[in-house]
Amino acid sequence: MTNIREVTVDELRHLVSDRAMTGETMLLNMGPQHPSTHGVLRLLLELDGEIVVNCIPDIGFLHTGVEKNMEAKTYQKAEVMTDRLDYMNSVGNNLVYCLAVEKLVGLDVPVRAQVLRVILTELQRISSHLLWLGTSCLDLAAMSVFLYAMREREMILGVMEMISGQRMMTTYIRPGGVWRDVPSEFVPAVQEIVNVMPGRIAEYESMLTKNMLFTERTQGIGVISAEDCARYGLSGPVIRGAGVAFDLRKARPYSGYEQYDFEVPTYDTGDIFGRYMVRMEEMRQSVRIVRQALSRLPAGPVLSDNRKFVPPPRSEIGVSMEALIHHFKLWTEGFNAPRESVFATTESPRGILGVFLEGDGGPKPYRVHYVTPSFVNLQSMPLLTRQHFVADVVGIIGSIDIVLGDADR
Repeated sequence: MTNIREVTVDELRHLVSDRAMTGETMLLNMGPQHPSTHGVLRLLLELDGEIVVNCIPDIGFLHTGVEKNMEAKTYQKAEVMTDRLDYMNSVGNNLVYCLAVEKLVGLDVPVRAQVLRVILTELQRISSHLLWLGTSCLDLAAMSVFLYAMREREMILGVMEMISGQRMMTTYIRPGGVWRDVPSEFVPAVQEIVNVMPGRIAEYESMLTKNMLFTERTQGIGVISAEDCARYGLSGPVIRGAGVAFDLRKARPYSGYEQYDFEVPTYDTGDIFGRYMVRMEEMRQSVRIVRQALSRLPAGPVLSDNRKFVPPPRSEIGVSMEALIHHFKLWTEGFNAPRESVFATTESPRGILGVFLEGDGGPKPYRVHYVTPSFVNLQSMPLLTRQHFVADVVGIIGSIDIVLGDADR
């Protein structure tokens, strides 16, 4: 076994079977540089020939101390770090943090900003699923789908750059609304995406769903039951692929999701194929939500007018000394939040994303803690991989769609 870090014999006894200690089975490191681990994840595999006896995820190689760093910044300045957690869901990370701040201080959000938040988080969901689709197919030696999926993802990243100046780390959603209103090109660009996507999703499915090479590598592989999903506390497409119709957008709506008509896709096989089918349908449902949001996008402000927590409009700064002073004080000193704690949750592309936020009466959060789906879902790897071939591990790890920035904080 090649050591990535020192592992004592006593530690190994708690991790692997007695057969490994006597040499009957082999211990093998997969990662943390292996491309199919989708980041710097190390998997310690115990093998009996080519069969996986045990799989132990070892995280921590990407830990950056984001939560503690956020506690050293004001509420506004801490938000920029949320983009770097699940970097495939940066807009969603902004949203859940802003929901927590708004809940903590009692800040309202204009209707136009609420609708824009829904549009952008659903586009982000599609973008995330497209990257998952392309990279998961690469893991199974299918190249073409990756190129097609990146083509559509570029359209979404173009919209993100249009509204924020950044393709990925947008920090566009802010406490009290969004950074600024969208440009006139926004609606036509989003309309083009929702017009194109249904046909493109069908194109992906035509290459994969009945492809014998794909089904052989996905059907009956990495199976988990609904009961085990509940036992492990899993969420997102992993549990919906096992037949559990739970989605926070339906169960505990936020940002006005109760006003949208959409379905929660499920599949009852609990395997890689089931998780694939759920994500493909989720992209269709996201397109459906975005269409409705575009049709009801109202005119009006995109930021709360509560000047205690929200900076004045940029147009006022050049003509009003009071506005300039207020802007300066808000960005240098921040605003004070009450000595209370709140918990906000959203449905990220990977599952339940939550933020525990506690104030101490000052301008900086006393405690910031994230509950992330990648960390929780990763704990199912020992169960999902057991008694499968080593070659199936890459498909299984891809099917739960982890992002290591989401697991290591």
